[in-house]
Amino acid sequence: MTNAHLGKGTMMEPKYFEVAVDAGIATVTMCREPVNAQNTAFRQRCIEVFDNLSDRDDVRVIILTGQGKAFSAGADLTDRPDLETPGAYRRHNRTIRDCFDAILTCPKPVIAAINGPAIAAGFVLASVCDIMICSESSWISMPEVAVGLAGGVRHVLRHFSQSDARLAMFTGRRISGPELLRMNVASACVPDAELLPAATSLAAEIAKNAPLAVAAAKRSFAVSEEMSVHTGYSFEQSQTANLARSEDCAEAVAAFAQKRSPEFHGR
Repeated sequence: MTNAHLGKGTMMEPKYFEVAVDAGIATVTMCREPVNAQNTAFRQRCIEVFDNLSDRDDVRVIILTGQGKAFSAGADLTDRPDLETPGAYRRHNRTIRDCFDAILTCPKPVIAAINGPAIAAGFVLASVCDIMICSESSWISMPEVAVGLAGGVRHVLRHFSQSDARLAMFTGRRISGPELLRMNVASACVPDAELLPAATSLAAEIAKNAPLAVAAAKRSFAVSEEMSVHTGYSFEQSQTANLARSEDCAEAVAAFAQKRSPEFHGR
């Protein structure tokens, strides 16, 4: 079912995002015609969407995809800051970071269903999701060098090998969905018509697990990414120790003993 309301007192304009929630899965569809280009208003809406979904008890997993033939063509170049206005570029950059961080720090797993071109900031939007799957006709590109810019390096480096990251950034070439799978950037590449069903099936697989445990696992990924193995694993163990006291953990133990499926409530 489609939810216009993302939270109490919050209404989304359909020209930016559409949100549907069903069986614990929120499908977020970017719908800023014609190619889901990102301007300031788009980014502010994105922050609002993910902040609201982060706090909704009826949402366990989120799918992010694009309406039409594009995932996102990246930044709207008609919405650039005035270089002569003090502080304008700082505010502009902060909004961009906050938009990506709203997804990156969302406690619910986010699946990027890349349905078409994901260009520059469009690919970064996909890269801050937890899992990327793509359609066979999709492609990504980081073409900033062709227009005298060089953004996105750190996010590209999180998903590509050192050589492939430089190839993507230095050439700006298109990298197809099948190539993303071969490069181990995407977890799956499926026929176009199967993309959303595949993303929904994956989301359902995640949603059936204990929500507190899934959130703790995501937190461990985020916190330990830049840590040493020892420090990162120690943090992960602290998460597990806390989870052991949860009602969901007790329910999982009881369900195993009784040979039934557990019923998790996020407590």
